Amino acid sequence: MPMFVSVIGGSDSSEEELKLAEEVGRELARRGAVLICGGLSGVMEAACRGASSQGGTTIGILPGDNRHDANPYVKIPIVTGMGYARNVIVAKSGQAVIAIGGSYGTLSEIAYALQSDIPVIGLGTWSISRAGMEDKSIIVAHSPAEAVEKALALAKR
Repeated sequence: MPMFVSVIGGSDSSEEELKLAEEVGRELARRGAVLICGGLSGVMEAACRGASSQGGTTIGILPGDNRHDANPYVKIPIVTGMGYARNVIVAKSGQAVIAIGGSYGTLSEIAYALQSDIPVIGLGTWSISRAGMEDKSIIVAHSPAEAVEKALALAKR
């Protein structure tokens, strides 16, 4: 059975974040992992584009009611009609999560994953602190290949 890795990040992303996401998607597909995301634009689309270019499987957990809202690289669109509440499904469906950039929606997905003891690998994303002390729950990666390697090695089986 393949590994399932959620890739999360903003729909409004920088060119650098999009390049990182596309390479993460390519690397996940090369390694035989299934990519799960929110199914829309930005990091989600770039990661799906990368995975699709290598023949990978991509699943988009969509916030709305129309499967045609998915980016063109989503092979399996899942319609939820749940809006941002779908972030729980995106985060918990992966055996590991790779966070690239992102805004508050990404932060919520990070929190849902960490609450469930699902490893989160960060690539230019949020850092968190508690009581003024850095919380090292988000595992930092410095390249897409490193992010995928860490995600697959730490994935909850």
